[in-house]
This record gives sequence, structure tokens and C-alpha cells, in this order.
Amino acid sequence: MFDRWGVWDVLPDSGRRRWLLEPFEGVGPLRFGMRPEEVTAALGALVRNPQRHTRAALSRDRYSTVKGECWGLGLTFYYGREERLRGISVDALKGPQVYADCVALVGRTPSELEQWIVDRAGIREPFSELFYANLGEPGSRSLGVVIGVQRSGDHLLTRPVFLPAEAMDAPVSFLPPEAWTIH
Repeated sequence: MFDRWGVWDVLPDSGRRRWLLEPFEGVGPLRFGMRPEEVTAALGALVRNPQRHTRAALSRDRYSTVKGECWGLGLTFYYGREERLRGISVDALKGPQVYADCVALVGRTPSELEQWIVDRAGIREPFSELFYANLGEPGSRSLGVVIGVQRSGDHLLTRPVFLPAEAMDAPVSFLPPEAWTIH
């Protein structure tokens, strides 16, 4: 799908990089706790311009988060006060395909991924797995992910946000509001 400017183009899975989620540790070559220069180094072999930073604190952000972006890979990074990686958002249209338990999490139909998380919750300790954030976005406490959404023309696709273990008590307040807006 696309408009006349190509804004809504969705990269097929065959054209995406394939990354694995390591819950609470990281995604692909990225690890929570990395400094911006470490993220840049980890992505440097993959793209020409691995990261651009917004050094100012994001609005209403009590954590003084610094935002980094790698548009070439469809990634957004959130760094805390000490400039340590504390959140990774993957673009639904062009980001790498991230797998958890052999299930693709990026660019999927939101209801299908929500059902998968609900089914996972059914075989775990009660109230330990499934939660809902913001506008009803499903999340998995055992995977450290909130399944946000992003527009693609008239459709919504999944745009996961990955978090470290310390975020699971209050995932929405762990990152600034900008991390949770529908794109």
C-alpha cells in the first residue's frame, strides 16, 4: 500500500532484517543499557547513518529521555538520564522483523498479535503476563513488549516497543508520551 509519495509503503518480510527478541536483554544487535555511541557502533555495519539524536528532553518527560532514530532501519531509541538505552520502537512499515517464540511481531494485524499474547497468558501464572497500555495496546510482561500500532493507509499494523525488566511495573510511564503515540 502507498500513497502517491510512497509514505505508506510496507516492506515485505522478505525485505526486512530478521532479529530475535531476547526478553529484557535486547533486540537484534542492541542491548538495553547501551550508550548512544554503542548503539551507533552496533548499527554501523548495517546502515550508513546509524543514528540521529534529539538531545533535549522530550515533553512532560520526568526521566529526561534522549531520543535517537535510525530511519534507515526504522528504529527509534529512548535513552534515560544517564544516556543508557531504555526503550526500542520498531517501525511497522520498514523496521526489522523481530521474532519472539518464532512469532513475527512487526507489521502484523494487531488483533492477531493480541490473540497470540492472550493465548500465551492462558498458559502462565494468572495476572503475570498480559497487560494493556494507553489506548488498549496489549503487552507481555514476560517478553517486555507493548504492541503499539501504526497507520498504513487505511490499515493499522503492529509497531512494538521493547522494554527492559525494570519497566514492567509501569511500562507506560517508563518512556515519554511520544513513544506511545499512534504513528
